Amino acid sequence: MANAGEALKGLVLAGGTGSRLRPLTYTRSKQLLPVANQPILFYAIEALVAAGITDVGVVVGDTAREIEAAVGDGRALGCRITYIPQAAPLGLAHAVATAAPFLDGHPFLMYLGDNLLKGGVAHFAQRFLESDWDAGIMLTAVPHPEQFGVAVVDERTGGVVRLVEKPAIPPSNLALVGVYLFRPAIFDVVDGLSPSARGELEITDALQGLLDRGRTVHAEQVDGWWKDTGKPEDLLEANRLVLEDLEPLRAANASVDAESQVSGRVALHAGVVVRRSTLRGPVVLGPGTIVEDSFIGPFTSLGGGVRVVHTEIENSIVLAEAVLEDVPGRIDGSLLGQGTRVTRRRAAPRAITLVTGDHCLVEVL
Repeated sequence: MANAGEALKGLVLAGGTGSRLRPLTYTRSKQLLPVANQPILFYAIEALVAAGITDVGVVVGDTAREIEAAVGDGRALGCRITYIPQAAPLGLAHAVATAAPFLDGHPFLMYLGDNLLKGGVAHFAQRFLESDWDAGIMLTAVPHPEQFGVAVVDERTGGVVRLVEKPAIPPSNLALVGVYLFRPAIFDVVDGLSPSARGELEITDALQGLLDRGRTVHAEQVDGWWKDTGKPEDLLEANRLVLEDLEPLRAANASVDAESQVSGRVALHAGVVVRRSTLRGPVVLGPGTIVEDSFIGPFTSLGGGVRVVHTEIENSIVLAEAVLEDVPGRIDGSLLGQGTRVTRRRAAPRAITLVTGDHCLVEVL
């Protein structure tokens, strides 16, 4: 059984490059992209704190300065943060090895900083501490398991029998979620790992190494939803899922005139101004946002200082300081970066003028 008084440390991985979220991630960390107007990384740290974990290491890479500026020392989130530089994103097991001095032989919960998990991890962490498992993993059934690390589980005991990384022929449809619990036995395995075909030290291989040594890896399925926000469509879906639980809010100095209609769950933060517009929740408007003569439809998050005039938008994320003005048609399913300006061109000729980053999608009627 576990040692009496055993305490978990937390390890949050925030060193990835976010290549599938370009061009947004050319200028910011993917873990700081907002879902319902809060950086994704904050949800991970809050989940650890809710599980009673207050000593948290954050593995950082090229965007370390930006992440440190956003998270600070952790006090605002209820914990103590230690930043752990990773020379290159060489795999999750490599991140564990890099964090070994911080973890200092403690059991720990590792959480991928671009993942969202409804329901948190507190119950799983507690069961881990009360057990003699060497590792605990969370699983969820997925339609395309070949895209994930996959586990085969003894349904009677919950013990993991085998793990495979992105198998061509998956032995099950149970994919590893970005939450892992480990005791110090993992370090012996990680130290002996060889890079995979893609040049990384895979956490799936490390878990299989524990099994090969006769160690116990326990699995439980996610109760609720889980989302890896690695692509724009995933970020938008995560935004919808989080907004499903939005608590209505109207700051004391938020202003909505008599000609506007607000229905459903809507959060209006400090300094919001709404004039002659319709807001249909769930919707969140960040501080200082102005909406005039517009429609803001369900599942939309507008960041701080956004201005929307004569425009319709729904099911979208708009980052801070963007301007949407006189846009023809309705904006739907869109992810718009900070300071973006979208407007109608009035002068002839009625040409389309675009400035985009790599991997953008532009659809014009």
